[in-house]
Amino acid sequence: MSSPFNNTVGIDEDLPVTRRGNIYPAIDPEPLYAARSYSGKVVLVTGASRGVGRETALQYARAGASVAIVARTEDALGETRDIIVAAVPGADFLVLAADVRDVESVRTAVESVLRHFGKLDILIANAGAITSFAPLLNKKDPNAWWNTFEVNIRGVFNVISAAIPALEKTQGYIIALSSIGAQLRFPGASDGCITKHAVNRLIEFVVLEHPSVRAFALAPGQIPTRLATETGAIGDGGVGAPDSVALPAATMLYLTSGRADWLSGRFCSSNWDMEEVERDWKDVIIEKGGLLNKLYIPSL
Repeated sequence: MSSPFNNTVGIDEDLPVTRRGNIYPAIDPEPLYAARSYSGKVVLVTGASRGVGRETALQYARAGASVAIVARTEDALGETRDIIVAAVPGADFLVLAADVRDVESVRTAVESVLRHFGKLDILIANAGAITSFAPLLNKKDPNAWWNTFEVNIRGVFNVISAAIPALEKTQGYIIALSSIGAQLRFPGASDGCITKHAVNRLIEFVVLEHPSVRAFALAPGQIPTRLATETGAIGDGGVGAPDSVALPAATMLYLTSGRADWLSGRFCSSNWDMEEVERDWKDVIIEKGGLLNKLYIPSL
């Protein structure tokens, strides 16, 4: 059966390090849990009702952080709340309803975090959307296509813009969820790929304009979300085998630990072995401005 992923361009445009699909020693969060390394830190996670957002909120809570979980409705966060309560008795967390597309809704949520916790140390901009991969450009519903931009670009901008004043005070961190699709081209995926590419660029401007804040655009890996499963994006005929949802969450704990501040302002992938990235690629990435969006001009 024909698949849009048969014509994917860019699969080979990747950092040549070991590909990881699950937690591995360099980013193992268990020592962080045992030491409660994030005790005293306040983390805000959008899109926390399921998937990567839920797992990320849970991992930060297990590591001792106070966590604010955000989704469009509080009802959608019920299961996330119950999971955190069961796994981390006595966890300090806040449940908030906010639509990231609505700037006032987002500002109110950030203000609630600051009133409740007194500060903000880490923002995880995880909420995202995409239309089906099936229709080509001329068959896409324009409103559905543009909604992807409303969530993935406006939504990410809204939460970053609202949180930056608090994050500058704590010299905090931002992680915006990107995608390997930001670097790929395949039919039917224009809205998702374009918006995630723009997220990468937005993160570059965050650190340019607010250098006291560390920020990363992180591809979570091939996570078997409902949409990815329904569209065949993962598995046979797709763009990769499924990865553990724990992988991107653990990668985020690693990135906000201070061990990878040299990657601030850049795109990175949860699938990359971070120990190898630092050991083998750090110097050349810094020297040549790697993992940034640039116009490629081939040599004559």
